[in-house]
Amino acid sequence: MNGLSTGVVRIAPSSPRVVDLHCHVLPGIDDGPETIEGSVALARAASAAGAQILVATSHVCWNYRNDARTIRRLVVELNARLAAEKVAVEVRAGAEIAMTRVGDLDPQELSRLTLGGSGRYLLVEPPFTPMVSGLDAVILDLQRQGYRVVLAHPERCPAFHRDRGILNELVGAGVLTSVTAGSLVGRFGRDVRSFALDLVRDGMVHNVASDAHDHIRRPPGTATELDEAGLAPLANWFTIAVPGAILSGSEIPPRPQVDVLASRSGWRTSRWRLPRR
Repeated sequence: MNGLSTGVVRIAPSSPRVVDLHCHVLPGIDDGPETIEGSVALARAASAAGAQILVATSHVCWNYRNDARTIRRLVVELNARLAAEKVAVEVRAGAEIAMTRVGDLDPQELSRLTLGGSGRYLLVEPPFTPMVSGLDAVILDLQRQGYRVVLAHPERCPAFHRDRGILNELVGAGVLTSVTAGSLVGRFGRDVRSFALDLVRDGMVHNVASDAHDHIRRPPGTATELDEAGLAPLANWFTIAVPGAILSGSEIPPRPQVDVLASRSGWRTSRWRLPRR
């Protein structure tokens, strides 16, 4: 640790809360809000949408060379501002680490960029390219170091569309996936939506997060999107149970075996059953 307190209280098992595991809420350090006022507006919108914990997954990439100390400092400042303005949202430290930056980070720095600021879960962003050479090697190395990898928005990675087998192998090796809620309802196009729903159908989605960047163009929210996609029966698992386990550094709970009514999501079959993994 770097000695900075995040000023937050850890999740109590007896009081589970809705967690937005992937959110660009910190001001002025990436393509999220430019000011703390924008951060407050985003957090207020997240609260209205039902989120109680936001994980500040600021970009750590070649365009935004953020570090854990800066992220934690801004988390403390934003939590203080939210408390003063009575916005009922708690912000935790985290990061969205580009695959191409992982090998460049000092081991101690990498350990400080975990989701929630502790534990062993890292949010890794695959490239938006039709080829994804070396991702398996990067993830294998992280696993050898004792980390658990959560892949950010795999449904938007062209390489996975081109070769689904790559993603199948990664998930089979223990990698978790975090799908953007907007992908489930077509905000990133029909192909992304279809791919995201196929991943859900095949039991390859473990978390749904907003990937919010502001309160207007890329706003926070997961519940409405999950309901519109016909996935409300899995909402608690996607947004409470799994991210809660990730923040506490524990194993994720088994996915519930539920029937999902998918008629509103445009699926060809009216009902389908998720396999147990």
